[in-house]
Amino acid sequence: MFQIKQTKGRRRVGELTTAHGVIETPFFMPIATKGAVKTLSSQDMRDLGAQILLSNTYHLLLRPGLEEMKRLGGLHRFMNWGGPILTDSGGYQVFSLGNLNKITDDGVRFQSHIDGSYIDLTPELSVQMQLAIGSDIIMQFDDVAAGNSTKERYGEAMERSLVWAERCKAECQKSKGSSQLFGIVQGGTHEDLRAQSLEGLQKTGFDGYAIGGLSVGEAREDAYRIVSTLTDRMPSDAPRYFMGGGMPEEIVYYVHQGVDMFDCVLPTRNARHGTLFVWKEDPSAIEWREDKVDFYDQIRITNEEFKFSQEPLDLFMSVPALQGVTRAYLRHLFTMDEMLGYRLATIQNLAFYLRLMKELRHL
Repeated sequence: MFQIKQTKGRRRVGELTTAHGVIETPFFMPIATKGAVKTLSSQDMRDLGAQILLSNTYHLLLRPGLEEMKRLGGLHRFMNWGGPILTDSGGYQVFSLGNLNKITDDGVRFQSHIDGSYIDLTPELSVQMQLAIGSDIIMQFDDVAAGNSTKERYGEAMERSLVWAERCKAECQKSKGSSQLFGIVQGGTHEDLRAQSLEGLQKTGFDGYAIGGLSVGEAREDAYRIVSTLTDRMPSDAPRYFMGGGMPEEIVYYVHQGVDMFDCVLPTRNARHGTLFVWKEDPSAIEWREDKVDFYDQIRITNEEFKFSQEPLDLFMSVPALQGVTRAYLRHLFTMDEMLGYRLATIQNLAFYLRLMKELRHL
């Protein structure tokens, strides 16, 4: 169940009720692709105030596998996480592992990057795996075209995704579980294809609607245009999810267009490469506008300038796990390739993103 509590312009604050708890919107989902947020535990995520995690169907299908996940009692139990979980269907791997797959109307044949074996991922198998995981929010299996595709390829992917969406819903309806199923709007940077996709999904009917196939190489202004156009047409009584985006200023823009849900690998990936997101000003005092871009810095903690810096990682945020950690010390940890450095950097970046969403929930 989704309920809007407040609105301001297109911005909206609400609550999404799932089998494992109520989530305040808009929210950000840390990425736990293979059943773990890299370098962090489930307790760490609770301490940081994460409301929901995102895991990936394709990777968990490879290991531990469908039957093994059932025997383990689902992902919540397996990773000791009591909050909601959303699962990507494996559709993104159609794009990201394009050199290891073959797409047909029935599904996608992947060659495992682990042992070279073949696996045929269909809409039905994707839903079955997500149900075995115990996902609170199941994503339809979709065909994701790269950001530099032709309109013909975008149209083909959109039409195939609509057919797969119907198959996903039919498979999901066989279960008596409490999972919610989201459809994914495709069509690249073409407004007519996006409109056709959304119309088709609404005819089928879903619990929520995602904007997919962006942040895959297209220009930012094209993504902004598509989102702004789509949110005018998307159902106002269902959650709206922008998949895979993005930079903090992009999230600010999309929230102002009425988007409720986000995920992105940037905070964890950048952390592992020594790049930190830090506030330039007190976030509680910021007056948010859709074009707000100058509220944070990205610092490369391995730079020489931080060698003797006794400044905290972030002047405007207090995170218990980072108390007393100076920029000089974190630089030292990265220089020495100490695992603690990756962990502390990840905590900082996720704390930044989660705080950003908390501030954006204040209208």
